[in-house]
Amino acid sequence: MSVSKGQLFPAREDIRSPSLEAIKPGKSFRHSAGFGKRIEYWIIGRMLKEGMDVYIPLVDDHAVDAIVRRPDGTIALVQIKARSADVIPGDAGLFSAIPHEGVRRDYWFVFYSERMETMWIMTSEEFLKESVQNKSGKNIGLRSIWFNGKRVNRLTGAPEEYVRPRFEKYVARDLSRTRSASD
Repeated sequence: MSVSKGQLFPAREDIRSPSLEAIKPGKSFRHSAGFGKRIEYWIIGRMLKEGMDVYIPLVDDHAVDAIVRRPDGTIALVQIKARSADVIPGDAGLFSAIPHEGVRRDYWFVFYSERMETMWIMTSEEFLKESVQNKSGKNIGLRSIWFNGKRVNRLTGAPEEYVRPRFEKYVARDLSRTRSASD
């Protein structure tokens, strides 16, 4: 790859990955890869609309997507996880391979399922209590949580996803829960 004098970046054709060109069926790789980031910004936008003072770290090396400064001056660290409408039926509320070793004070998870149009908010402690830790396989030690079940609608006969009753208490219509301390 050559860069001519005065050209800071090579032409786009010079840096295109052939492996990405092969991904054509369904949604594009760009759509899939950018979905999580788009939802992060959408949720952060909702936080701002709700009047929260939100900061976005430049680097995501501590699993923090947003920092919220509360009115009392304390902060909440927020990790945002999202599932697109394109996941296989039954998996709309499945969030897996999440690294989280111990309780983190004032640390919050915001989970969003696009297909279910549902958001769950949990503290670090609640996540550790409700999630399972993988005991084997490639994701050993990482955590998973499955917010939804799958059933057949009695009226239509069509399969549908629903929030499991034990997780209904975490369903949120807004992000105000992160305004309180998570001791």
